[in-house]
Amino acid sequence: MDLTSEPLSPATWPAFARLVEKHNGIFGGCWCISFQLEPGENKRWAGRYRELKEARVREGRAHAALVFDGPDAVGWCQFGPTDELPNIRSRKEYERGRPEPPDWRITCFFIDRDRRGEGIAAFALREALRYIARAGGGTVEAYPEDYTGERTSNSFLCSGSLGMFEKAGFQRTRKIALRRWVATRRVLPWRGAGATNRP
Repeated sequence: MDLTSEPLSPATWPAFARLVEKHNGIFGGCWCISFQLEPGENKRWAGRYRELKEARVREGRAHAALVFDGPDAVGWCQFGPTDELPNIRSRKEYERGRPEPPDWRITCFFIDRDRRGEGIAAFALREALRYIARAGGGTVEAYPEDYTGERTSNSFLCSGSLGMFEKAGFQRTRKIALRRWVATRRVLPWRGAGATNRP
């Protein structure tokens, strides 16, 4: 594989949209926007997810490391500031500990069904962390699942596996569901030439 990545943006929206459309809108047509909506808001906007997602991308309010193999998008890792991704799984249990909000959240992955099992999710995670570093770094939080020793479908782990995050330097912080953990990592800001405050 000769994978590359680009940030989700108006320029990469067509490739992103083709991948979503190939999979019938992703998980019942969510267009990877459910984590961007406040809890309960999805009922109000049902059927308009594509429109909402595209508007947020064009406004710079939706972030992802979009993975390409040649001209085709084959997957992504969604990330963003906490206020951009307010809706997380197991939120009630998560908030029970009155956590300090992280600077960034990583909420989900999606990989082309024809390309699963090739390490694309791990590549997408590395690229998301690179974009976060370029945007100034900070505390990054994710909510992966731990199915160690159990057989499960790759499509089931849209939050990523705990093992993948630990290999990327994340530490498990606390458990918020039967198999779901809060995992955190500090990302240092990138100090290279042309550093910017935007991914």
